[in-house]
Amino acid sequence: MTAGQSRLRASRLRAVIADRFNLLADKAANDVIERRIREVVELRGATPWILMFAILVASIGLNVNSTAVIIGAMLISPLMGPIMGVGHGIAVHDFALARSALKNLAISTLIGLVVSALYFTLTPLSEAQSELLARTSPTLWDVLIALFGGMAGIIGVTREEKSNVVPGVAIATALMPPLCTAGYGLATGQWKYFGGAFYLYSINAVFIALATFLGIRLLRFPYHTFVDEGIERKLRWAMWAIALAVTIPSVYLATLMVRDEVYRSRANQFVRSEFVFKDAHVVDTRVDPAHRRIDVSLIGNPINAATLGAIEGRLAVAGLPGSRIMLHQSSEYERVDVTQLRAGVLSDLYKQSQEALAAKDAQLDALQARLRDGERFASQAGDMAEELRAQFPGLGEVTLSQGIAIDPEGVRTPVAQMTITGAAGLGAEARERLQAWFKVRSKSAGARVLFED
Repeated sequence: MTAGQSRLRASRLRAVIADRFNLLADKAANDVIERRIREVVELRGATPWILMFAILVASIGLNVNSTAVIIGAMLISPLMGPIMGVGHGIAVHDFALARSALKNLAISTLIGLVVSALYFTLTPLSEAQSELLARTSPTLWDVLIALFGGMAGIIGVTREEKSNVVPGVAIATALMPPLCTAGYGLATGQWKYFGGAFYLYSINAVFIALATFLGIRLLRFPYHTFVDEGIERKLRWAMWAIALAVTIPSVYLATLMVRDEVYRSRANQFVRSEFVFKDAHVVDTRVDPAHRRIDVSLIGNPINAATLGAIEGRLAVAGLPGSRIMLHQSSEYERVDVTQLRAGVLSDLYKQSQEALAAKDAQLDALQARLRDGERFASQAGDMAEELRAQFPGLGEVTLSQGIAIDPEGVRTPVAQMTITGAAGLGAEARERLQAWFKVRSKSAGARVLFED
């Protein structure tokens, strides 16, 4: 292949890639995009009411730990509008729009804090659930989610055909839950929760606005007003400085989280490899990275202090220096409190016994019901035979029984049956009347009478 052919192929490949990833191909007109963004910036009329109701829905979802309810609140939340308005206003040098969007965002944030704090002050459910706690420790991954989600959002807004991208961005970036969690921290006086949640909310707001700015510039929007190069440079530096200031703490928190996860993984692997005994088994392992403590609960024959000391001597080699092993077992070498372990075992045994008793009770009730039916039929059998002979004196032996009728398809039906011998003198009418009488007397629609002449 010649050099000219190689350049031609590379040129064609670049053309194909450029056509495939061309953001300008289905871009809407600039005035349409401007209108879409401006329409969702203002906080007037029905919008503040929708915001308050969305805040209440999200607060209830966090309070009762319902993921579905929280997702619903994120979908109806109008918080995305002012944030995208800030990024768009700065990108096109429409500083009036940026100021208006910032003002509306501040008002929305204040409404969110007040309404959620009021809800959590009044609700009788005060315990912090897992959905709420998940919004109190933001990390670098939250920064990346907000940035990439914001980029997807601005690209979706600028298309000719409206898409479902913005609702997806609202769910992924989760503006509403951290704001309501900050309100929970205010209501309960737990400032750690308030700080962590409001920091997550700030991350999402800043990086969605930054993504909007980058997307608008990438799509080559014209500037609304002329700004000299020095002011524009200062503006860009200010934006990146804010983004960096918001990012740095999240990087630190992400580092701590990764370090803790690595410690947990090493600790669990160490327990699996070292605590292997013929007559003792590990039933529970708890790892506390903050205090470098590993709690191990054993059942079976207790291990001695020498064995435990040898295991602890291998902690540093396993990448766990400075760690302590707290062994939960009863032995002649040490007395360790196993109350928690015993309580868990007893709780499991109690639950299993209750389930077994409930099953036995149901089975016993069914058997007793069948026994009562049999006893009732047996006590009635003599009376029915006497009544029958009083109506038809010439009858022979009368046999009454209960059984199961099985049809050719295997369907089982309980039946009451009466067999009469010496019934030659009974005519067809008498036999029909006797059959009807037996059905009524035995209280069985499937009752049948057999006649033996």
